[in-house]
Amino acid sequence: MIEYIFSSLVGVLCIVLGISNMKGNISSLHFYHRHRVTEEDRIPFGKMVGIGTVIIGCGIIINSVLSTVSLYTENPVFLTVGTVILIAGFVVGIGISFYAMIKYNKGIF
Repeated sequence: MIEYIFSSLVGVLCIVLGISNMKGNISSLHFYHRHRVTEEDRIPFGKMVGIGTVIIGCGIIINSVLSTVSLYTENPVFLTVGTVILIAGFVVGIGISFYAMIKYNKGIF
């Protein structure tokens, strides 16, 4: 049960950081990305990366909730659905973030 609470807190942290990025505060991102993005692209870049981060955070929270439900109901379907949502959230969130990095930084590295 403790691991699900910890996972939920990590998801909340991702959402908070994502919202911060969406408002144009990209200080949580690596120096390389802060340095290469132009001042006029800071807001759109932050919004895209922030959306990706929020999606990842939501996937983590949903997985934690469904895993807890699975634990108490002893029904593995909830765990399976939670895992699928977690993986989909990571793929979509990272995909959006990488797209933003390629578009505004001309590369992810």
